[in-house]
Amino acid sequence: MIYQAYQTQVDFMAPLRYLATAADGVLKAAPPWFGEHAMLRGMAAGCEMFARTGISHSRPPFGIDTAIVGGQKVAVTEEVTERTPFCSLLHFKKDVFVEQPRVLVVAPLSGHFATLLRGTVRTLLPDHDVWITDWENVRNVPLKHGGFDLGSFVEHVVGFLRALGPGIHVIAVCQPTVPVIAAISLMAEAGDPAQPDSMTLIGGPIDTRASPTRVNELATSRPLQWFENNVIDRVPLRYSGAFRRVYPGFLQLAGFMTMNLDRHVNAHVDLFHHLVEGDGESAEATRKFYDEYTAVMDLPAEFYLQTIREVFQEHALPMGRLKIDSCRIDPSAIERTALLTIEGENDDICGVGQTAAAHALCSGLLAGKHCHHLQPGVGHYGLFNGRRWSTEIYPVIRRHIRENAFPPARAGR
Repeated sequence: MIYQAYQTQVDFMAPLRYLATAADGVLKAAPPWFGEHAMLRGMAAGCEMFARTGISHSRPPFGIDTAIVGGQKVAVTEEVTERTPFCSLLHFKKDVFVEQPRVLVVAPLSGHFATLLRGTVRTLLPDHDVWITDWENVRNVPLKHGGFDLGSFVEHVVGFLRALGPGIHVIAVCQPTVPVIAAISLMAEAGDPAQPDSMTLIGGPIDTRASPTRVNELATSRPLQWFENNVIDRVPLRYSGAFRRVYPGFLQLAGFMTMNLDRHVNAHVDLFHHLVEGDGESAEATRKFYDEYTAVMDLPAEFYLQTIREVFQEHALPMGRLKIDSCRIDPSAIERTALLTIEGENDDICGVGQTAAAHALCSGLLAGKHCHHLQPGVGHYGLFNGRRWSTEIYPVIRRHIRENAFPPARAGR
């Protein structure tokens, strides 16, 4: 069992990493003359690099304590407003009364925690009232709570939208673009009053036949049975979700890192040099990125395998064959939820055209309800984090939300 083998390796290495962390602390606590000795700085850097070879399976904190609203700094607190065994609906509550568009950010269930969207939330907060889907690591969800598949994801989105009520706007990042459009399609067919006013789909695999990437090619290069036999395992006994079948987060991380192995190796070489040279600012930036990037969660096996089959192999949504609980998903039923799609020119996860395919599917929307933005010069991660996200992509989303609020939001709101 690959999961148990991984856990044994983690247990074996844990004392060594602890000793490396302790040695690093001792060396860095040395007198001022320490900084003059390159060999000692190199030893400290080596200890830190070894200590950082492990990965985390716990959600990092969002760490968003304040936001600037109307030019004033206000306190922000996290408040869980809905909870299921698999997900919490987390509200970033601001300590000020101000009327702002309400936004639900649907985070991916793809191996990383919702905190990967920390920068997304931080940018949205000054102008919006923000909630996010905070997915649980299923290795901590007991088997008594049952399974979790694509239909379960759709059910969560519908449930959260109903809990938030009419007048909400949805932003889906990457993988959840498919279940989000499915959820809104079902709500539209049912005439649900909680249908969102707008949806923004960012870098998602709506139709992976367009500009296929290495991720798409991997998913289609082998039969579904290969994935079930080679990457699905059971959670070890020590965890609350013992015996649950999962796609382990450490395997997902390994897959992502091997896609751009040279870049990750160079980043860690640079980190070592920054530590030796005493470039604390550059070292801290790299630390923060990899602390988040190497915090991983397991995926429910049934959800992962169904996503591989329906989204990547059979293209069920664009082919009109996607069914949730025997109900066929028909995006043409969407008539009131305005659609914005956003893609990155250099996205190596979801190629150009894959997300924009949603417009053809949502044929029931009037022309004025369609909007597409192709961001030059960014890859996948840059679509929802970083400078260009904040200065070039976010203004497009902000305008889209305000133009499609009911009633339309005033520019200064």
